[in-house]
Amino acid sequence: MIPSPVVAVNRAVAVAMAQGPAAGLALLLRIEGANDFYPYHAARADLLRRTNQIEAAADAYEQAIARCGNSAERAHLQRQLDKLQNRS
Repeated sequence: MIPSPVVAVNRAVAVAMAQGPAAGLALLLRIEGANDFYPYHAARADLLRRTNQIEAAADAYEQAIARCGNSAERAHLQRQLDKLQNRS
C-alpha cells in the first residue's frame, strides 16, 4: 500500500476496533493531509463520541457533513449528530 490519508484513516479505524476507541483516536489525530477527507471527520466524530468527548464529536460530525458530497451519507451523518445532540 502507498501511504495516504485514506490508508491512515482505515488503519486508525481498524486499531480502534481491535484496541479500543482511544487507541484509534490517537492514531487518527496524527494524520496529516486529511482535513478535506470527510471520512476522516466521520471516523473522528465516532471515536470522540465513543470516548465521551461529546462537544468535539458534534463538531467533527458537522465538519464531516460539510465535506460530504453524497446525500445518503450526509443524511446518515446528520442522524448521528442529531442522536448525539439529543443525549444532552
